[in-house]
Amino acid sequence: MEIKELPLKDILPYARNPRKNQHATEKVAASIKEFGFRQPIVVDSEMVIVAGHTRFYAAKKLKLKTVPVHIASDLSPVKAKAYRIADNRTHEEAQWDEELLGLELGELKEMDFADLGLTGFDAAEIEQYLHLEPSGEDDAAEGEPESNYKEQYGVIVVCENEDQQEEIYAKLTEQGYNCKVVVT
Repeated sequence: MEIKELPLKDILPYARNPRKNQHATEKVAASIKEFGFRQPIVVDSEMVIVAGHTRFYAAKKLKLKTVPVHIASDLSPVKAKAYRIADNRTHEEAQWDEELLGLELGELKEMDFADLGLTGFDAAEIEQYLHLEPSGEDDAAEGEPESNYKEQYGVIVVCENEDQQEEIYAKLTEQGYNCKVVVT
C-alpha cells in the first residue's frame, strides 16, 4: 500500500458522507497532536475521501498543511461507495473487554502517562474502568474494605477457613481469574 504526503487543500470530503463526525473531531485532533498521524486518509482517484473524514477535519482543526494519504485507485466507484460505508460500520461490531481496558488504563496511570483523556475516554469513563470512587468522595477508612468492592470484583466467595480460601484462590487464579482476598 502506497502512502503519500499530500496537501490537505487537495482532499475533498465526500458530500454525501452518512457518518456524523463533528463530535469526534476534537478527540481525534488531540490524538494526532500527541501521537502523530498514524492512519492515512483514503481517497479515490478524484481525491474524494473514501475513509478518514474525521482525520481530515481534525487535520483542518490543527491547521496541518499536508497529511498522509492512500489513493485507492484500484477501487471502482461502486466499491469505493461500499467501502466508505463498511469502514464506518464495521468498527461498531467490536466491543471492549472492560476488565482488560481497565488494566491497560491502570498501567498507563502507573506509568505516569500525562493525560489519560488522550485515549479518547472522558474522565467519568476512565474512573469507571479504573474502578475509582467518583471524584470528591472520600476513600474508605484505613483497614476497612472499600465500600464498592462488590462492584469492583463482581463475585464474593465466603470461605469457612484459611485452607479453603487458599484452595479456591489457587483454582480461580489458575483458571485466569483476577482475584483479591479480603479479610473482614
